[in-house]
Amino acid sequence: MMCDQTLFIPSNICSKEGQSTELAKTMGRQFCYQDERQLREMLTINQDLYNLDDHPVNLNKLQEHNIPVPRQLIEGATCFIPNKEFKQTGNHNDDQVQQMYIEQFMQSSRLDHVTQVIGLHPKYLNAFQRTHNFMLRGDGPLSYEFRHYIAIMAAARHRCAYVVRLQEKEFLCQGGDPEWLESINNIPQKLKDLYDIIKILAHQPWLITKEHIEKLLKGKDSWSLSELVHAIVIMAHFSALASFVFGCGINQEVDMEGGYTVQPLSIADTNNDLVEDLSNNGLSNETQEPSVDELVSRMEKLKEQDGEQFSQEEKVKKFENIRKQNVDLPQPSKELCMTKIDVTQYVLDSEFSYKDFVKRGEVGSNTTFRAQDYAWEDHGYSLVNRLYPDIGPLLDEKFSIAKDLTYNTMGNKQEVDTFLLRQVIWIYIHSLFGIRHDDYDYGSVNQLMERSLKTYIKIVTCYPERTTKKDYDNFWRVFKHSEKVHVNIMILEARMQAELLYSLRAIMQYMT
Repeated sequence: MMCDQTLFIPSNICSKEGQSTELAKTMGRQFCYQDERQLREMLTINQDLYNLDDHPVNLNKLQEHNIPVPRQLIEGATCFIPNKEFKQTGNHNDDQVQQMYIEQFMQSSRLDHVTQVIGLHPKYLNAFQRTHNFMLRGDGPLSYEFRHYIAIMAAARHRCAYVVRLQEKEFLCQGGDPEWLESINNIPQKLKDLYDIIKILAHQPWLITKEHIEKLLKGKDSWSLSELVHAIVIMAHFSALASFVFGCGINQEVDMEGGYTVQPLSIADTNNDLVEDLSNNGLSNETQEPSVDELVSRMEKLKEQDGEQFSQEEKVKKFENIRKQNVDLPQPSKELCMTKIDVTQYVLDSEFSYKDFVKRGEVGSNTTFRAQDYAWEDHGYSLVNRLYPDIGPLLDEKFSIAKDLTYNTMGNKQEVDTFLLRQVIWIYIHSLFGIRHDDYDYGSVNQLMERSLKTYIKIVTCYPERTTKKDYDNFWRVFKHSEKVHVNIMILEARMQAELLYSLRAIMQYMT
């Protein structure tokens, strides 16, 4: 069941005598209603003003009665990308994009900011929407309220209030118990039992073992295999989606805490693009980045060396070198950068977080995941599709589009083969989770990826809630914003695939 309509009433309106106490308790949230009677019950503030038959509610009426009217606090879908970037692409005039926007609005009663940013890449948006909607609204063993609550718990691990708030609204619209949103202690034991895997998947997926799987599949409140796989797909999707939200600087929606203000419009608000552009130019260059021409030249040289043969021992040594370099990258501030909105009612063991797979100078107790031993194409795809029918092709298409997406451009340079650059980014993200591709020469990483790019990818992948605009601005300064969004798409998908590989391998080990 989806909400037919939604209504937002900001908290500062709920201050008159005689207002609904329930309205006051849930201020700042979006209300779901199915008919006019329910709406009437909520709008108990000043019945003359809000009479639905005689005086339709509109902004002018509110202003006439000196009631502050909320507006979006920060204009646009993201605080990292100037608004003009979305206008210049012309995608909003594309019939296919328009249709996808309409479908999204029909599904969730809004055109959310994530959809608008992903809309810079329509082909990927199509695959993303179909997969996202299927796991939440399509056929599957989990109840709808379980689906949305699992999404809430996964996003909350990274304090991603944006995703949490959207999923809270979906949860309530599906008839979920509002008490579950007060505390994780109010949920059924079956959902609580899932939390260890949610926590591990979000931060250190290499720790998942068949024992974790066995514990969930046996005893009281046990999960079926199909239920567990459905849950794991949702966990991986939403923990990775948090990386995209923070990596692109997604703004809160206008009906969320931190997304609106009742202050008058200022000059600065009307010159958002100018302010953002100036802030980009004012950043100090911590490292000298190669020009696009130089990067293209490096890729050409690597293509020429493609026939060179390296022993497996040499390849492993290069991989270990990259892992050690990952440890030495700057650590982000522990301060949460994007939002102060509290979602800790969904968080247990808050100190558990990402740790480098291997510390410099230490003998790692974690065994490297060899992609050839358990590959998505050969193993993961068939297992997930067998236990959660029809999700396999959707995930596979989404992964493939994220990796293969290209317009044959780099910055302002046209007719460029970007394969090597896309490949190295995907491979590098996997390396952060201890995944090694035996057939890849990791010497290419330092040829094609500058320190600023590595630092950005590590922060967004491993500590997304600490991402700053400076992190975003500091890498690929001569590239387009749409190309930076593509990097975030690859982070989302490569991270999700890594989480699925570890969890599906554990399930396979349990089954055998």
